[in-house]
Amino acid sequence: MADSINPNIIRKKRKLRTAADYLSGLARGDRFILSEVLTIIENNQVDTHIIRDEILASITVNDAAHSLRIGITGSPGAGKSTLIEQLGLHYISEGHKVAVLAIDPSSIRTEGSILGDKTRMPLLSTDTNAYIRPTASATHLGGVSKTTQESIAVCEKAGYDVVIVESVGVGQSEVELAELVDVYGLVLLPGGGDDIQGIKRGVVEMADFIVINKADQERIQLAKQSRRDFQGSVALFPHELEGWTPPVLIASALEGHGIDAIAVTIAEFVGKGKAQGYYEQRRAAQEANYLKNRIHQTIANQVQLIYDKMKKADEMALQVEDHRSIFAKIQLIVSQIQSKLEE
Repeated sequence: MADSINPNIIRKKRKLRTAADYLSGLARGDRFILSEVLTIIENNQVDTHIIRDEILASITVNDAAHSLRIGITGSPGAGKSTLIEQLGLHYISEGHKVAVLAIDPSSIRTEGSILGDKTRMPLLSTDTNAYIRPTASATHLGGVSKTTQESIAVCEKAGYDVVIVESVGVGQSEVELAELVDVYGLVLLPGGGDDIQGIKRGVVEMADFIVINKADQERIQLAKQSRRDFQGSVALFPHELEGWTPPVLIASALEGHGIDAIAVTIAEFVGKGKAQGYYEQRRAAQEANYLKNRIHQTIANQVQLIYDKMKKADEMALQVEDHRSIFAKIQLIVSQIQSKLEE
């Protein structure tokens, strides 16, 4: 759909490398190769399916054995990008390599996005130990893109041991990211919610910690009041991790205050989760979800190939009856594939 904005644009198609070349580049931590691989995964073009599948098939649990996956969501304008930059710089100072996957909202009409998150992370984007990848949500709901889980895995394959995912930031229904990460943080503005807003089921009850950001200058007292409001709210939602009550922190990403406390909270949550087996259960659920998504994508790819072949068989414009006939055949093929998977 985006092509209709300017039909005169001529796009040059990048020459594909072999899967072995891409995997070798990922092993070296080549950021250009990483970008190409993520583009292949995101675009999901028919002519790249084989390479895409080979790359994803090479990813193992060991590639993520020592990684940390952090999800950051929150209200628009809460300063998520600035906070992520400060948090990323903190982890780099401790010797880690940080990848940031920033999900941008997309136009419903064109599926285009501004993809301007790098401009909001000027220090992190120029650090050699950091990699920032803006990605369009492409109207996918849940605050992430449909390939976010695969992108996380590829970044880990490339040697990034801290992967931070910044969601679209659209509101209470944005909970899919919580199922893709080890720890899920909610960033809010001072005065951005009261007791009634805080107890809404949705993103608040999924959070492992909450940060009241932009607590600086005249907003400090308001931030403290918001913290008290949300501390009362989160106590109403028992966390899945036994003995853990999501802390409500105050920070000013712009001034660099409170970042260390956030990192400490993340470490405490992960440490407590590992001690109770909760961390492993969460990772196992992520792997199961990853496998399910790959199966669905494989089916979708096969259906698209079948449809393209059927369409090419008749160069004339298809009538409604023809579309229905093709759709019936596709449904039959999908049913056969699903039956094989269930065996």
